[in-house]
Amino acid sequence: MSGSVRLAICAALATVAAACALLPLVDPASWLLQAVLLLTVQSVTGVAVRRVPLARPLTVAAQGVVTLLLLTLVFAHDRALGGLLPSPQALHEFALLLRDGADDVGQYAIPAPLTDGIRLMLVGGVLVIGLVVDALAVTYRSAAPAGLPLLALYSVAAGLSDDGSDWLWFLLAAAGYLLLLLAEGRDRLSQWGRVFSGGAPHPAGMPPSGLAGAGGSPALAPVRTGRRIGVLALGIALAVPAALPSLDGGLLDRQGGSGGSGSGGGTISAVNPLVSLQDSLNQPENKEVLRYRTSSQTTQDLYLRIVALDRFDGTSWKSSERHVTDVPSQLPSPAGLGPAVRVSSIDTSISAADWYAQNWLPLPYPASRVEIDGRWRYEPEGRTLVGDRGQTTRGARYRVTSLLVEPTAEQLAAAPAPPSRLRNEYTEVPDSLPSVVARTAREVTAGATNAYEKAVKLQDWFAVNGGFRYDTQVQSGSGSAAIVRFLKQKEGFCVHFSFSMAAMARTLGIPARVAVGFTPGTAQADGSVSVGLKDAHAWPELYFEGVGWTRFEPTPSRGTQPDYTMEQTPSDTPTDEPTTEPTETSEPTAAPTASDSCSPDMKKLGTCDGAAAQQPGNGASGGGWSATKVTSWSSLALLLVAVPLLPMLWRRRIRTRRLDGSGGRTEQDAADRVLATWRELTDSAWDFGVPPDDSLTSRRAVARMVRIAGLDAEPARAAQRVAEAVEQVLYAPHPRPVTGVADDVRLVLAGFRAKAGRRERLRALLAPRSAAQVMWAAGQRWSALVERWGAPRWARWASQLRTPRGQQEN
Repeated sequence: MSGSVRLAICAALATVAAACALLPLVDPASWLLQAVLLLTVQSVTGVAVRRVPLARPLTVAAQGVVTLLLLTLVFAHDRALGGLLPSPQALHEFALLLRDGADDVGQYAIPAPLTDGIRLMLVGGVLVIGLVVDALAVTYRSAAPAGLPLLALYSVAAGLSDDGSDWLWFLLAAAGYLLLLLAEGRDRLSQWGRVFSGGAPHPAGMPPSGLAGAGGSPALAPVRTGRRIGVLALGIALAVPAALPSLDGGLLDRQGGSGGSGSGGGTISAVNPLVSLQDSLNQPENKEVLRYRTSSQTTQDLYLRIVALDRFDGTSWKSSERHVTDVPSQLPSPAGLGPAVRVSSIDTSISAADWYAQNWLPLPYPASRVEIDGRWRYEPEGRTLVGDRGQTTRGARYRVTSLLVEPTAEQLAAAPAPPSRLRNEYTEVPDSLPSVVARTAREVTAGATNAYEKAVKLQDWFAVNGGFRYDTQVQSGSGSAAIVRFLKQKEGFCVHFSFSMAAMARTLGIPARVAVGFTPGTAQADGSVSVGLKDAHAWPELYFEGVGWTRFEPTPSRGTQPDYTMEQTPSDTPTDEPTTEPTETSEPTAAPTASDSCSPDMKKLGTCDGAAAQQPGNGASGGGWSATKVTSWSSLALLLVAVPLLPMLWRRRIRTRRLDGSGGRTEQDAADRVLATWRELTDSAWDFGVPPDDSLTSRRAVARMVRIAGLDAEPARAAQRVAEAVEQVLYAPHPRPVTGVADDVRLVLAGFRAKAGRRERLRALLAPRSAAQVMWAAGQRWSALVERWGAPRWARWASQLRTPRGQQEN
């Protein structure tokens, strides 16, 4: 085994050892196996490229390209060209996953579930560290600095983890680093021998050992280099963990897991499910998230609720840390619901898309029974189901029995005061809330005699007569400043409307919280209802004793305002009495669905219903080929055809220029043409399996070509004439003009083709061996460019730590 292969193996093992420190952060640990497999491919690529060989920067670049292709294949193959080549859509998918991963890190406590975003951050981070370690330790032969990225990887894990086993992971990472140093030391000693003298000068003409510094004793050089590395390592080890606690929440929040383990216990930490709501609303396609069938005749009030945000700290709305239990077979009766309110039971079968991974289960509110497989826990206060130990909604199919609560305006107006505990908790507002919020709430609700009338006035002010405009492109935000800005500018989307109304209701003494989920969706021709990304929504829930938590809709052009908040007028609309049982859940599709938003012009044209929105020509995608898809597949086809033909096209161009070039008429021009035809002869012989040998004279080189290729007499004599012409140019005191050299080369080329088999001729045409000169020339030009303009500072610093050039070849 060569030294570079041994170093590559040790570099990969050191990276894996350091990555093991991340294992306590995420559950399950299956990501590590995936990272190891991809890291192996990355290391093998480096070993193969270094055998070509290429210039060092090109070696690192080749490994980087392979790493990008691997990540594209694993994480964005459905958006890539041919499932492998990164397209703009694939890069956008990476950006979305990284953003989601950052949001997940800010949401979950240790151990966090292995979401796609977190998995990309872990696997991608290990591959990047592995690439840096391989480049430093193997490509540039400087194993000592390779400890810095390994230490950075360990420091991230040590700064986040608190399971008491940090010392074990440190020993494992340190062992991997020491193994790498020992491998490099063995490789150096195998090439130069051991240096025993501490102060003897180097023999004249002999390069200093790689163990020696820029001056002084060779024995002291490792100590000095070690001090430099040690100072930097200690700095990173101290700085990184010290900086990590400033990333408040999420993985650093050690108040609980995602649901605990065992029966009847556990907590859920505060999370913020609104981080991607605005992005969902701004997606170009309304990709389907859920599909359901229900026994209710109308679905206008069938909002699918994910979670309730009940804590407002002046900066954001969040869900409080709550106790979770096992999901009971029958959920308890909703808090505050009295017997006088009309209630009907409906059944809904729901199917989630395979790509939709949400840790909270979308449910009609209030649910009384949920039938679902998997690790789910029940949070009684918000009546929500949350996944335990990484459980998500991906591909979930479940059945929900829920209550359709239909209070009257009179019942809400006559509601007594809520219990003091609930009132104190759900009317709390921070001291930092600007006074303009409470003042505006009092002005809007002036004249109202009870909490119900105040709530309706707030809803109507936002949705109807306050001059507000719905716009998903405005700057998002949920804190006090965002509410004040929203009240002044009067434009925003559901987050602004729901957060502002809930905050204003609290200032009026009305218990309020914010629910996050989906509007009812769009009815389909087969009787099912499709819920898409653009149906993501947030709305306020206000508490009325005797009715419970009650939905309001302040967002204009989104959802529907409940009947109990509107003037009661006779209508022929059928009531929401339960009908037959729902059939089997329809399979979710990726087709976009219609948005609930409907402009006045659309209402006039009668195109607001779901069926019309799905007709061709109305902007629904999925049936045709978009310009982006056509361009992507055309580019892929062009690449698949053009790239394999590049070597052939290059050789044809070079051959034409060498054999058909005119040039000048001087003796030097004639000599250059002869040498060009000689290069073409040697390259053509190489293409047909006769590699060049620069140590031979032209006559001996021709004799070797004739012998190996088995040329006939006429091509052999032509090759001999070319060799004689070269001798005239190189050695004759007064070279005689030689004509017909290009024709002789063509004759020899025809002789090569005649003696070669079909497979050899095809290879010489499509994959000529002499095309390798292009890569060699690129490496030489890169090296010349670096020498001309100077290496960057980090490269000069690294060069001081690596051995001389001659020591780096195996």
